[in-house]
Amino acid sequence: MTVSPFDHPLLSALLGDEEAARHFSVEAEIEAALAFEGALAEAEAENGIIAKDDAEAIVTALGTFRPDTALLRAAVVKDGVMVPELVRQIRVAVGKTHGDKVHFGATSQDIVDTGLMLRLKSIVEHLGLLLTETIIRLVSLEERFGGRALTGMTRMQKAIPIKVADRLTAWRTPLQRHQERLSEQSRRLLVLQFGGAAGTLEKLGDKGPAVRAALAAKLGLGDAPQWQNQRDALADFAGWLSLVSGSLGKFGQDIALMAQSGTEIELSGGGGSSAMPHKQNPVKAEALVALARFNATQLSGMHQALVHEQERSGAAWTLEWLLLPQMVVATAASLRLAAELAVQVESLGH
Repeated sequence: MTVSPFDHPLLSALLGDEEAARHFSVEAEIEAALAFEGALAEAEAENGIIAKDDAEAIVTALGTFRPDTALLRAAVVKDGVMVPELVRQIRVAVGKTHGDKVHFGATSQDIVDTGLMLRLKSIVEHLGLLLTETIIRLVSLEERFGGRALTGMTRMQKAIPIKVADRLTAWRTPLQRHQERLSEQSRRLLVLQFGGAAGTLEKLGDKGPAVRAALAAKLGLGDAPQWQNQRDALADFAGWLSLVSGSLGKFGQDIALMAQSGTEIELSGGGGSSAMPHKQNPVKAEALVALARFNATQLSGMHQALVHEQERSGAAWTLEWLLLPQMVVATAASLRLAAELAVQVESLGH
C-alpha cells in the first residue's frame, strides 16, 4: 500500500498512465505558468496596458528563466500556492526597469487555473485517443466473434441465449456516447481564467475584455468571463471521467464473471498465483472494476469542491488539487487496460 498507487514505482505499471501523469508534474505546472505570464505581457502591450519594451523584456527573460523550486516549495507552506514567489523570481530576472509590469492585473488563481486548462487541453486529447483505441478494439472483437451464441444473464442468473454482439454493444455504445460528451464538454471546459484580484479585472479598466480575448487566443484557449468561483465545468469533467471509468468497469466486471465459469471466454496473459500455478487471474478486468469504484468515490469530492465561498475559496480549490489529477490518471489507466484486455480475448462465445 502507498500514498499514491498512480505514481508508485511498482503499482503504477498497472494503475498509472505516464502520459497523463506527466501533465501534473511540477515541470508541466511551471511551464504553463510561464506561458501565461509571457502571453499576458504580449496581450497587455498590444492593448496599451504596458509598453512594448516591457513586454519584450518580460518575454526575453522568460525564455531562459528557471525558477528556484526549493524557494517555491518553501513559499507554498506560507502562501498556499507557488505564484507569489514565482512572480517575485521572474521580476528579479526581468530587472528593475520592467519587472513591475510582470503579472500586471492578474492574480495567483489566474495562473493556476489557466495553467490547469493548458495542461487539460493535452490531457483531453490523450484521453480522446485512448477512448478511440478502446472502441476500435471492441469493434474488432465484434467482427471476430459477434455472430457467436452467448448465454444471456439477468440478475446473475441464466436468462435466454443472446449473441456475442449483443453484449459487445452494451460495452461499446456507452463509450461512443462518451466521445460525444467529451467533444461537447471541451468547449466549456478549455477556457481561459483571467479575472484579477476579485474577478473584475479592475486594473485594466475598459480594456479588460480585449486583453482577456487576446490572452486566450495566444494560449489557444476559449475566451470566457472569469469563473474562479464557478467550478461547474470542472465538476462536469470529473463526472465524465467517472462515467468513462464506470463504463469500463462494467466491461471488466463482465469479463471477470465470464472468466469465472471459463466456458464462454478464453483469455491470454492472465495473472499468476504464488500458491496456485494453474490459475490465470483476470488482473486487468479486476483493476477496471477497482478504478471505476475509485473514480465514483472521488466524484463526490469534486462536487463538494463546487462550494466556493464568496469570490475565492482556498479550501475548495485545494480539494480539487487532491482529487482531479488522480481521477484523470485513473481514467487514462482504465482506457489503456480495457484496450489491452480486449486484445487478450482469444475466444468469446460458442
